[in-house]
Amino acid sequence: MSLKTLPDIVAEAKASLHCLTPQVAKEVLADNSDALVIDVREPAEVADKRPAGTINIPRGVLEMKITDQTTDPDRTILLHCATGGRAALAAVALQKMGFRNVSIIDCSCDDLIVQFGEA
Repeated sequence: MSLKTLPDIVAEAKASLHCLTPQVAKEVLADNSDALVIDVREPAEVADKRPAGTINIPRGVLEMKITDQTTDPDRTILLHCATGGRAALAAVALQKMGFRNVSIIDCSCDDLIVQFGEA
């Protein structure tokens, strides 16, 4: 048995997730003011550049910190990172916790800033 690579694991995760473009994510937010947009990058990355309207919860502590933001399993949660990989893994983790309305914004952080503006 060979080991799976990170790209393999991310591709499997993305195949089972609702993936949004930055444009569609902006439309979702326009229709749902209660939605959370969570940036799962590390704090140093967020300090360098951050899309407007996002909350930073690093991937490594997401399961421990998400309930500080919501305990509603139906709340819309949009996740993003630098390239979509960590966001995909984070979305799978939130689904395992019982969150039912989780999507990823599958783009670079720079592309998201084009749509959302920079904080």
